[in-house]
Amino acid sequence: MDDFKHYTVMLNEAVDALECEKGKIYVDCTLGGGGHSELILKRISPNGRLISFDIDDEAIRHAKERLKDYSNLTIIKSSYTNIKAELQKLGIEKITGGVILDLGASYHQLTKAERGFSFSKEAPLDMRFDMESNFSAYDVVNTYSEDELVRIFSEYGEERFSKNIARNICIERKKAEIQTTAQLVKIIENSIPKSKQNNGHPAKRTFQAIRIEVNNEIEPLYETVLKCIKALKKDGRLCIITFHSLEDRAVKKAYIEAEGRCTCPKDLPYCVCGATSYGKMVNKKPIIATKEEQEENSRSKSAKLRIFERRKEGGESSWLNTNTEQALEN
Repeated sequence: MDDFKHYTVMLNEAVDALECEKGKIYVDCTLGGGGHSELILKRISPNGRLISFDIDDEAIRHAKERLKDYSNLTIIKSSYTNIKAELQKLGIEKITGGVILDLGASYHQLTKAERGFSFSKEAPLDMRFDMESNFSAYDVVNTYSEDELVRIFSEYGEERFSKNIARNICIERKKAEIQTTAQLVKIIENSIPKSKQNNGHPAKRTFQAIRIEVNNEIEPLYETVLKCIKALKKDGRLCIITFHSLEDRAVKKAYIEAEGRCTCPKDLPYCVCGATSYGKMVNKKPIIATKEEQEENSRSKSAKLRIFERRKEGGESSWLNTNTEQALEN
């Protein structure tokens, strides 16, 4: 347990945004090292309740030990994509307090060499959040077609040299299986011109893309955010920390839909698109980590916190076209 290292990004900012109250139900969708969960528990105990999710056995073992004194905590080994079904098993229909999601890989996962997330430490190609999964980075690198590799490197890593990297991976794996992070890093470095390797480690984007693919991080995110919003009671809050543009885009898209913004043509006086409002974004611009935190933990530099507040018990359809409302206000 002593080798479990974790740094909780924007700890106070995220939990402050939840506006925790004693006696209410809260959900931590990404338990990780237990930092957010612990602070929530301190603020809602003794009669508040927290349900925390994770799929990483190491994280769960550590958190259970760290939080063993809290009887009002329930830890569930499951993906947060299953939030509705898992809460129903507990007899919970509505989340009365709030939900927090701290997306991406944890500090522990990224820094523990044998997990295979790091491009700076040699290890077997792995990158699984859930160690019981049968699908790993090894499978992506050694079995995906060249076109599939180009797609994920471009889409999930926004890698300019995705075609070069994918082509060279396919060439090298014909000679021998690519089994370690060091082998993959060498291929990536040889695929990117030296003159272009001046913006961080050249393997950073490719490793991110493979990790996202292995753990299916983006595809279900949009729907999961909407599930969380709909599960909240009035005045409940959803606080999400993202670390790259793909996550942030999915969260913003879901928040905008949950606000019920009308998409009808401007010349229509009434809404006919059926937009339904569940609440409002609390902060139009994301909250970022303090300068001090960014200096202490470089990963926090890319972190963005967005907050949504449920303001209606049921979804409410728009009556006026949003564009018409703006015109009337002006």
